Amino acid sequence: MGSCAICGGSGLVSHDVLWPGLIAEWRLSPDEAAYINRQQGACCAACGGNLRSIALARAICQHWAAPPPLADVLKRGPPQTRILEINPAGTLTPLLSGFPQHRLVSFPEVDMRALPFADSAFDLVVHSDTLEHVKDPLLGLRECRRVLAPRGACIFTVPVVVGRLTADRAGRPPSYHGQPGLAAPDQLVHTEFGADAWTVCARAGFRRVAMAVERFPEAVAIIADF
Repeated sequence: MGSCAICGGSGLVSHDVLWPGLIAEWRLSPDEAAYINRQQGACCAACGGNLRSIALARAICQHWAAPPPLADVLKRGPPQTRILEINPAGTLTPLLSGFPQHRLVSFPEVDMRALPFADSAFDLVVHSDTLEHVKDPLLGLRECRRVLAPRGACIFTVPVVVGRLTADRAGRPPSYHGQPGLAAPDQLVHTEFGADAWTVCARAGFRRVAMAVERFPEAVAIIADF
């Protein structure tokens, strides 16, 4: 990684976040477990943003055609940008909340499959490692598209195992992210995303899907617009 796309800092500090039970449930190889650990547990030494948050920041900058870091972009960004953030996106949340028309909601208290907002209400929808916990991710992304104004974008991350295709966990024993032994309802995994993760955006009605690659394969964000 070069400079951090969130703050402009340099250097990473790392710690593992996966545990043996989750690795087994996810059927991860040692290499897959290693890069997912980096995605979640390698953080900017300056701002503390992990690699997936840094990828998300780079994607937002890419959508706005503005050079990172995001902290500088937001200082001079359009104050009328209407942002919907679904669940806090780590260290990005304090930056995004600087926009006067920023709205932060929590899933599952706010159902991503039936967002309580009008059509075209936002210019940007952001969520980070949330879609895998939505029972119907296609419907969730259709709702994100519905609440976006023309030229808006849904920018998000999901944990991706790049060597396989997306799989529904229906009919399999429940698996939870978060902390070992903690079976929080909002951490229940419904979908394990693979290399075809981008296709759910096309199926949801987005006409263009791009990726912002911070570091492959562990730090990739998806930009879906129309």
